[in-house]
Amino acid sequence: MNEFFAAHQHAFAYLIQAVRTCLLLVLIVAVFAPLEHFFAVRREKLFYKGWAVNFGWYFVNGFTTALLLVPPSALIAWGVHSILPTAVTGASAGLPTWAKMVAAMVVGEVGFYWGHRWSHEWRWLWRFHAVHHSATHISFLVNARAHPVDVVFSRLCGLVLLYATGLTSTAGAHPTLIPGLVIFVGSMWSYVIHANVRWRFGPLEEVIASPAFHHWHHTLEDHKDHNYSSMLPVMDRVFGTFHLPRAWPEAYGTGTPVAKTVLGQFLQPFAPEPKPPEHGGAPERALGN
Repeated sequence: MNEFFAAHQHAFAYLIQAVRTCLLLVLIVAVFAPLEHFFAVRREKLFYKGWAVNFGWYFVNGFTTALLLVPPSALIAWGVHSILPTAVTGASAGLPTWAKMVAAMVVGEVGFYWGHRWSHEWRWLWRFHAVHHSATHISFLVNARAHPVDVVFSRLCGLVLLYATGLTSTAGAHPTLIPGLVIFVGSMWSYVIHANVRWRFGPLEEVIASPAFHHWHHTLEDHKDHNYSSMLPVMDRVFGTFHLPRAWPEAYGTGTPVAKTVLGQFLQPFAPEPKPPEHGGAPERALGN
């Protein structure tokens, strides 16, 4: 029996990951589905337009993102520790774990902010990020609607700063603890800010991202390209991209054409970009929303 498990350990590891992914989905739905029913910004059917695509992306990313993230993370960790002096990468080595975690949430947010903003401003990154903005109804599972390339790039932007500041390291008893917690907490909060709930946090909206804050990031036309922070709106205050009125957006989505199916959305960013029209009209905007 031991030989059987040893011979199939990779298959069992993948099976365990699949079970965890499914159980987490059950828990997320159990928490957020009732909240969206009782506190909805806009009432929608249970099976709203695009729900199946959201579910599909949840499983795609649940099974692939971690695998895709490990190699570049290891390369970045090696590169950072090879280039930067130990005095820099080891500066926070003496901090207690809780202090490292708090600092990592702030430092990581700086990287996540700029990774997100670049995904709107750089054409080749927007091709992947447009998948996330293709949702015309914002619900908690829209958080899962994201191309794996987009997810990996965004997380790497935060992780590179954690390695550079020594808040996480490849050495030690638990080298993945801090980055794992940062990513997990950020991912769970992302379900909150995408949720179709009419919650406002009052003065705390200057401190922690709310559903209203992030819903304005998904607006179709009005005040596009704002609110890039995933947890700390102060980043948008500092870099001039904060927008949070009392009202909610009138419509969500993107003017960029995006395929309707998970497979189509996965393949579309890799396809050659359509040529602009040859007539004298202005070319269609391809960045931002």
